[in-house]
Amino acid sequence: MEPILGESKRRVCYFFDSDIGNYHYGPGHPMKPTRIRMCHSLVMNYGLYKKMEIFRAKPATKREMSQFHTDEYVDFLHRINPDNAQQFAKEQVKYNVGDDCPIFDGLFEYCSISAGGSMEGAARLSRDKCDIAVNWAGGLHHAKKAEASGFCYVNDIVLGILELLRYHQRVLYIDIDVHHGDGVEEAFYTTDRVMTCSFHKYGEFFPGTGEVRDNGIGKGKGYAVNVPLRDGINDQNYQEIFQPVIKRVIEWYQPGAIVLQCGSDSLSGDRLGSFNLSMKGHAACVQFVKSFHLPLLLLGGGGYTVKSVSRTWAYETGLAAGVELQKNIPNNEYWEYYGPTYELDVRPSNMTDHNTPEYLQKVKEAVFEVLRDKNAAPSVPLQDVPKLQHDDEDENELEDAEDKDVRRPMRLWDKEKQHENSLSDSEDEGTGGRKHRQSYKNSNGSANGSGSTHKKRRSKSPPTATATAGAQVNGTASSSTNGVGAGINIENWASSVPTSTSPVLVVPPQLPTDPEVNGDGKEDREGDVNMDEDENALLESINNLQRFAQAADPAELSGAGAGDVVAEGA
Repeated sequence: MEPILGESKRRVCYFFDSDIGNYHYGPGHPMKPTRIRMCHSLVMNYGLYKKMEIFRAKPATKREMSQFHTDEYVDFLHRINPDNAQQFAKEQVKYNVGDDCPIFDGLFEYCSISAGGSMEGAARLSRDKCDIAVNWAGGLHHAKKAEASGFCYVNDIVLGILELLRYHQRVLYIDIDVHHGDGVEEAFYTTDRVMTCSFHKYGEFFPGTGEVRDNGIGKGKGYAVNVPLRDGINDQNYQEIFQPVIKRVIEWYQPGAIVLQCGSDSLSGDRLGSFNLSMKGHAACVQFVKSFHLPLLLLGGGGYTVKSVSRTWAYETGLAAGVELQKNIPNNEYWEYYGPTYELDVRPSNMTDHNTPEYLQKVKEAVFEVLRDKNAAPSVPLQDVPKLQHDDEDENELEDAEDKDVRRPMRLWDKEKQHENSLSDSEDEGTGGRKHRQSYKNSNGSANGSGSTHKKRRSKSPPTATATAGAQVNGTASSSTNGVGAGINIENWASSVPTSTSPVLVVPPQLPTDPEVNGDGKEDREGDVNMDEDENALLESINNLQRFAQAADPAELSGAGAGDVVAEGA
């Protein structure tokens, strides 16, 4: 990994979601999402993570997809799956789903990951968080407003361009996929705020559009550039037409940002393509566009020979980060795919190039003729920047100012702080383990007669048993004599009880009256009623007295008069 001489350092954001490799179009289908995971493995093992920031973008929502696609189409993608596919037979025909665009498990989640990375990359470019954003899971340029096409369901490119248009007056879209970028061109065919420029094979080849005279309509007339090419074009001829056209377009149109779709099916040996570009010939387009120092969004696209795709995109990621990767591929989890050479290279074949110099010159002149008839750099009237909800709620707005050596920045700690006005899990729960007094006052609790020294509260209901201020034992009052309440000596009282044959009514002494509690058991003030240790001791003594009376032999407690315990006022 060697730095490229003369390159200024660029801030690169790289988007990758590991779940993207879990989806499968079906057996025998040429589209393999695993290629993105293979590319990421090379990126990491080459050490490119040290040269850029790596993000896992938030998947796009149905509402975000509906900025371009119809609500009915997005809802269909969200609901359809292999189990209920028979219930949507009419919708499958309507939305062109089922053949080239099969139904597979996790279809909507796959589209969400692809679109989320492109939208987040565009948003970071617009907010000047980076100079180059990379999302190899994107670049699905065939999807239409309400139709799937060419292995593409959701057009993440259009969604990313719409995000860029909120901050930039003009956006240039460049497509080097072997297939024409018809979905993106159709989306912006009538506007001059987006200029599309596609280099593709034309003539009995999918999707069958992209003739050189197709250059827009209405206000967008002249802002769609198509460069149709023939089979077998090599690196030299490709650069001879790519660089002059792109240079003239950028100088003439003066875009505020560029979106480059890097479809790798234009490489030599692709399963579906018919061009003859090498890895470095393909990457030269990325390097040339990067040299204009404009905000650049790099996206994936086609590419159906996975070992060539992963090599090329990893190499182009290095170019975006300002380094050239070494030729020998480092050890990685997909090592066996890169045999027998185990080198980072895609070599051209000896196929015939049907693009003659005369044909390329004729196409070039036709493109320049389209540009000559229009005014350069169309203006946009002053208007407020459109805002979405996430613009004012960007939680990561200050992340670029954080010290990268600090493991946990303060903004993450701030997210864990509980707002003072927020509710707790239980409305009776306060701080410090204490109950909420107002709520607890209204509850119906009862006093616990245990010897605990913690706070107790008395029942609000009036006492059920009639009690007196004292009890007479042998004519002698034995009760609490003060508000504090002294304890009763059980042994002395028991020895003074004579034997009797009649049952004895044992009534415990009345608890001392708390001046803060009314006779009806209600409190005079808010808050808890504290009971001191003496009151707890008195309760314990009463319990012992009742247990003693119940355990005594009735024969021993017989007798008249003096041995009876009578409650006053009974």
